Amino acid sequence: MNILVCGASGFIGSAVCARLAAAGHRVLRGVRHAVHPDDVAIDYSKDVQPAAWRERLRGVDAVVNAVGIIREQGAASFEALHARAPAALFAACAEAGVRRVVQISALGAAHGDTPYFTSKRAADEALMALPLEWIILRPSLVFGPDGDSAAMFCQVASMPVMAAPALGGARFQPVHVDDLAQAVLAALDPATPARRVIDVAGRDAVSYDAMLAGYRAAMGFAPAPVLHIPAPAMALAAQVAGQVPGVPLTPDNWRMLRAGSALAPDDQAGPAALRQLLGRAPRALAEFMAPAEAELLRLRALAGWRNILLRATLALVWLVTAVVSAFIYPQADSLALLARVGLEGPLALLALYGAAALDAAFGIATLAWPRRALWLAQGALILGYSAVIAACLPEFLWHPFGPLLKNLPILAMLVLLYAEEK
Repeated sequence: MNILVCGASGFIGSAVCARLAAAGHRVLRGVRHAVHPDDVAIDYSKDVQPAAWRERLRGVDAVVNAVGIIREQGAASFEALHARAPAALFAACAEAGVRRVVQISALGAAHGDTPYFTSKRAADEALMALPLEWIILRPSLVFGPDGDSAAMFCQVASMPVMAAPALGGARFQPVHVDDLAQAVLAALDPATPARRVIDVAGRDAVSYDAMLAGYRAAMGFAPAPVLHIPAPAMALAAQVAGQVPGVPLTPDNWRMLRAGSALAPDDQAGPAALRQLLGRAPRALAEFMAPAEAELLRLRALAGWRNILLRATLALVWLVTAVVSAFIYPQADSLALLARVGLEGPLALLALYGAAALDAAFGIATLAWPRRALWLAQGALILGYSAVIAACLPEFLWHPFGPLLKNLPILAMLVLLYAEEK
């Protein structure tokens, strides 16, 4: 079949395209900017009328809608991307004689009252009203090695202390992206009964803490304690983060997180329908990561917060050193040390306060302007003054507090930051 996949460059869309292509279908990739021969340029923020889709559907046998956003930004609104553009696409499919449409919606769209859910539900209802063979898949949280949410969960799970919001009895039933892609492939099969809504959830329904612990164990980390962030603190953070473009945490997303994402405990029809579609049970949480993927996710997770930790620690060292040198440590004692390296009078004062200013500048730049040149400059300064101190003030080499030896871990931090800087 010729299958148009809208949202083909996204996390779910990419997995769906790969699965359909592997099954022998010709995949037309609906993307913002067409580059390859089978790419179809689409813009869900503008293509909100059926006329915009008619030419694109010429020769298309089936359509998969995998477009979705987690928060609005600019013209990318829930109303346009989740409701109006899909409704226009579905109407054009009915006019063009497209055989089958698969809509990837969201678990919770049936009754959720956030703009995310209501916009998904509007598209679902528009599709259900048309004389088409349609199947609506409503996935829970989708896990995959290339997913942004999976990366975030793995990053939190890899920390020595896992920070998790206090969610009470909220349950989560994540599904692997490969299972969702397989469900799409099966839903496109003409032999699969159409005009159905199927919930797509994994085998395990667990708490948020247990989900993180499962990811942590799969990545090969030892168990770790959980630091629960109180709900009022999370609500305040969501209010603040909601004003920052690009940050996924918003008040509405916090509400959805508190509600969880799992099938009702007494729901037997949902799991049965998915098993029938897949021809098997969906993967369990412990099966989400193959050994090779687990090692890669482990390294990515550590890299996700290691750089931030190193930079924050290094910046604190520079800034505190600047304040101590300029305002706290007795000036007379500092000048006495400088005299032993040959600096006296105005030159010594210039060296003292100039060094403090340079330390402060390095601290600020470490947070705001991370560059390879910065790490080289800091390393050169540390090596330079360490050599001067070793030559002129040798007692610091065997001082019990090891002021010079402590430069070694700082230099190691700079080597890591330099090596990892893109």
